[in-house]
Amino acid sequence: MPTPDHSNGAPCWIDLMTSDTEKAKSFYGALFGWTFETGDQEKYGGYITARKNGKSVAGMMQKQAEQAGFPDVWSTYLRTDDARATVKSAAEHGGQVYMEPMDVPEQGSMAMVGDATGAAVGIWQPGEMKGYELAAEAGTAAWHELHTKDYATAVKFYQDVFGWDTFVLSDTPEFRYTTLGAGDAAKAGIMDASGYLPAGVPSNWQVYFAVEDADAATEKAVSMGATVIQAPEDSPFGRLATLTDPTGAMFKIVAGNR
Repeated sequence: MPTPDHSNGAPCWIDLMTSDTEKAKSFYGALFGWTFETGDQEKYGGYITARKNGKSVAGMMQKQAEQAGFPDVWSTYLRTDDARATVKSAAEHGGQVYMEPMDVPEQGSMAMVGDATGAAVGIWQPGEMKGYELAAEAGTAAWHELHTKDYATAVKFYQDVFGWDTFVLSDTPEFRYTTLGAGDAAKAGIMDASGYLPAGVPSNWQVYFAVEDADAATEKAVSMGATVIQAPEDSPFGRLATLTDPTGAMFKIVAGNR
């Protein structure tokens, strides 16, 4: 499959903040067929790159002591040509700055913001590292989705800050959903989650990983310590399931259309 075309504003990278990198490597390596390369400690803080068939597909970081109170989590990064300008725009449009742009030697520049509805999202300005090199095939990121408690505010934020050209997929009380791009060219989605996200759970980005067989992948994940949040079920976009890995980081899997 050709290297993904990472356009401005679209998802281009994912990484896992985990309390146990060895456990995470063992789990995702067995589940998705990943191999791992650990970066130089001094230069890259020991950042771990996951590869599938020799291509970079994700990253992992060990949680630091000051982050101990936060859950393990997968993050989606959106591409930009100017991380500082994007962070500034996010703050001007009701967002919060969690991490100012930080240069990653030779690779690019990263930042982390909260959108206007409280969901954390990463920002990546590419240098040598353009983004993940495989997507939408087994063991790689297939879809990125924002579950938000303030749907209209979220849609406007991503239009204003990241320049999203949006398409309304559905607009009923039961299912409100907007995508970045339309049809087969869509690259991410925003879902109205006001009816189901619990009071204590903030708006959040979720990552879907492609698998060949959702039921078999779920069974294998559980055998390695995962927990099923939502059992595999059919949808218009494929057969979907929601899991948490052995240290509690949530992720989704999809087999089929998505």
